[in-house]
Amino acid sequence: MAKPTKSVAVAPKAVRTRRAYFDCRFGQLHVRTAFPTTGGFNEGTTLVCLHPLGASSRVFAQFLPEIAGDRSVYAPDLPGHGESDAAPAKDFSSAAAAVADLAADLRLRQIDVLGFRFGAGVALELAAARPELVRRLVLVAVPPLDVVPAIAQESLVMRINLGSGGDAQWTQGTLAKSRFLDLADHGADLFDAAPKALSTHIGEFLTAKS
Repeated sequence: MAKPTKSVAVAPKAVRTRRAYFDCRFGQLHVRTAFPTTGGFNEGTTLVCLHPLGASSRVFAQFLPEIAGDRSVYAPDLPGHGESDAAPAKDFSSAAAAVADLAADLRLRQIDVLGFRFGAGVALELAAARPELVRRLVLVAVPPLDVVPAIAQESLVMRINLGSGGDAQWTQGTLAKSRFLDLADHGADLFDAAPKALSTHIGEFLTAKS
């Protein structure tokens, strides 16, 4: 009789997290980072996570270790939020400029960008202004925008339940290369409530072939 095979537990990928400050045109950015301990070999494109207005990178504290098994991840406090220095205005353009400065400081030729609410508007602004820098977009609860920039990048649009007002519907007709995912069971706390599920959805999109 054949001996039963033993199941072998797969150890989770080791991830390191830390916080640091980086220079930008408005002063300093406070940034949460997470990265695999593989020494940088076979990593995916670096992911930058952008938080909602009035929040900070703390929004992604539970999510970063989940998504960073295969890539380095940076979540800045946008100017005037958290522990970052302020810009003259809390607008999409200023925040996008600060993120571009962060990418330059890190010597990143290309990044993927995840934006949540206000951060989604910043991601769109950056993608339009720097198409050679931004490879793919993940947009969560995209806010209504007065002016919609032309976006050529592949995008994953994730819709959540925000009560009255909901997610903007303009994205379906505006983002030419977009996929849509309905997460109506989740609200504004989804990065705390479902970090593993989100990392799976987002990781699959970021690694999928064009």
